[in-house]
Amino acid sequence: MPELPEVETTVRGLAHVLDGQVIARIETRRADLRRPFPPNLVQALTGARVTSLGRRAKYGLIHTDRDQTMVFHLGMSGRWRIDPDEIGKHDHLVLETGAGRTLALNDARRFGSVDLVDTGALEQWPQFAAMGPEPLGPGLTSAHLAKAFENRFAAVKLLLLDQQIVAGLGNIYVCEALHRAKIHPEREAGKVSRAALNRLVPEIRAVLEEAIRAGGSTLRDYVRPDGELGYFAKDWRVYGREGDPCACGKPVSRVVQGGRSTFFCASCQK
Repeated sequence: MPELPEVETTVRGLAHVLDGQVIARIETRRADLRRPFPPNLVQALTGARVTSLGRRAKYGLIHTDRDQTMVFHLGMSGRWRIDPDEIGKHDHLVLETGAGRTLALNDARRFGSVDLVDTGALEQWPQFAAMGPEPLGPGLTSAHLAKAFENRFAAVKLLLLDQQIVAGLGNIYVCEALHRAKIHPEREAGKVSRAALNRLVPEIRAVLEEAIRAGGSTLRDYVRPDGELGYFAKDWRVYGREGDPCACGKPVSRVVQGGRSTFFCASCQK
């Protein structure tokens, strides 16, 4: 599934084409993705001007001058294609701008979604209302994590994936951040020291920022809107590297937590 850096990369790519542009035409080429397209999507957005683009957790936001925001989620295999040579069978939503550019939301597995939300009510939208702070924003602090982890017996890695604690963190980048901060992923969250949390917060930001600069990590179908691959995967220190040597020379281990693979170094991470 595309994670926060992949969505941020997508939004930045779309901004070059959409920001400030009028949506001259919008076409839904099927009734639904993971859930139905909003019934008023075409009427609401045709002729609207895009005022800005943004991201909340793993959702992309396209704001318009009609005080409505199109919210998209890429699901497992979704991606936007810019000026495709032709519209394919998996291009389920097509936008055309007044400047003559075409954008197609391609989603072979159809696990993505598109919603239309009043811009002023975004924070109260059910999918956003209970979310924790953005990991790249000022709300993520060691004090916030300490309070969220207090007296919790669950593994620290699982709580970092809880969107009510931190919005948008995914499996790859939690594994990488915990390794950099030298925290064992199976450690009880309530027993992670404040000193370790002081290391963890900047490492979360660093790994996400590095991944964004690299265009994200390419997993299965993910590519950037310009068709280029994301290259952060070559910089993974532990994720997907079971049995390979860590920088310390010891082999990277793998366990399953909450149904997901966790990669770590038992020597470096305590």
